[in-house]
Amino acid sequence: MILYRLSEGLLVEHAGSYYKVPELSLDRLIAKPDLHAYLKSIVAANEPIDAPAPPAPLAPLGSQEVWAAGVTYFRSRAARMEESKDSGGGSFYDRVYTAERPELFFKAMPHKVVGHDAAVRIRRDAAWSVPEPELALCVNPAGAIIGYTIGNDMSSRDIEGQNLLYLPQAKIWDASCALGPGILITPEPLPPATRIRLEIRRGDAAVFTGETALSEMKRKPEDLIEYLFRDQSFPCGCFLLTGTGIVPPDDFTLASGDLIAISIDGIGTLRNPVA
Repeated sequence: MILYRLSEGLLVEHAGSYYKVPELSLDRLIAKPDLHAYLKSIVAANEPIDAPAPPAPLAPLGSQEVWAAGVTYFRSRAARMEESKDSGGGSFYDRVYTAERPELFFKAMPHKVVGHDAAVRIRRDAAWSVPEPELALCVNPAGAIIGYTIGNDMSSRDIEGQNLLYLPQAKIWDASCALGPGILITPEPLPPATRIRLEIRRGDAAVFTGETALSEMKRKPEDLIEYLFRDQSFPCGCFLLTGTGIVPPDDFTLASGDLIAISIDGIGTLRNPVA
């Protein structure tokens, strides 16, 4: 089942049909002890609404913070080492890739997150900007993974490469994060063979395509959550981006007007123009 947040309320999709969710607060919904069973009961007790598809889904979050994990794929390790070699920081990424403790950093408050078909932004003071297609975990206040969505962790690689201490500036600005289109609510972990795909279009041409699989992720989602919840509380739950295994070549940078499409098996496609 996929949960969508719309301007007029919440919808759940099951087997191609859509059902209204009576709970209007996504915060309270995410906090329910067994959300999957609750949504199943709504589907079983109600007739589907007359809607061929959810119109203009909003970013599927309420008051949740968005956090991110770094260097969880070997490809990301190699890219971060290359971009930081001139500043002397390349070896740090190799160390964190092999360390027991993962790299976790704050990414966005809700007002900095956009949804499907909404524009993401590139920093005006950056010269090397890329999207980072990632599986995003939806986590309840108890620290349990209750669902999955698609995330775009927009990044300014030249700013991060100048100095590791510039990471917040390389990661956090208005519309620097996209989530959506909906949350796959399931009690089961996603299969390791689940594919993540990225396509960047400029005009009528695809200027970059790439893909990876969850099997390439070095760390387990549950381990990332365990570290995130150490000495931290999330009363409304949170989202965690799990890192990227798809990195465009070093001579590529996003431009205004590009279209970013990120697809994950079983969830759908998150599409965002670049402003």
